[in-house]
Amino acid sequence: MIKLNIKPLSVNQAFKGRKFKTDKYAAFEIATLLMLPSKIEIPDTKMSVTYEFGFSSAASDIDNAIKPFQDILQKKYGFDDKQIHQMHVTKKKVQKGQEYIKFKIEPFK
Repeated sequence: MIKLNIKPLSVNQAFKGRKFKTDKYAAFEIATLLMLPSKIEIPDTKMSVTYEFGFSSAASDIDNAIKPFQDILQKKYGFDDKQIHQMHVTKKKVQKGQEYIKFKIEPFK
C-alpha cells in the first residue's frame, strides 16, 4: 500500500455548497498531488481500491474522506471512478499530527 502523511479532508470541508471547492480543498489537492508517486500501475478495466484513513478525531466520518481523495487520484492518474467495482475502507485512530492516507489500486477480480 502507498502511504501519504496528510490529514484526510472530508467532503464537508472540500466544497462550498454543491459546486465550489473551498480554499482548504484547493490546498489539500495541491499538497496531495505533490505527494503522490508520479506513476503507478492503474488497471485499464474494473478496479478494486483499498483506502485506510488515519484520523486524529474518532468523530471523523469514514465516508467523507473518500470522495475528495478519490477525485484527486483520478486527476493524477487519469482514470474514471466508474471503473471502481470494489472498495475496502478502514478508519484508524491516530495521534493529532500523525494523520495519514494509505491506498492501493488493483484489478477487480
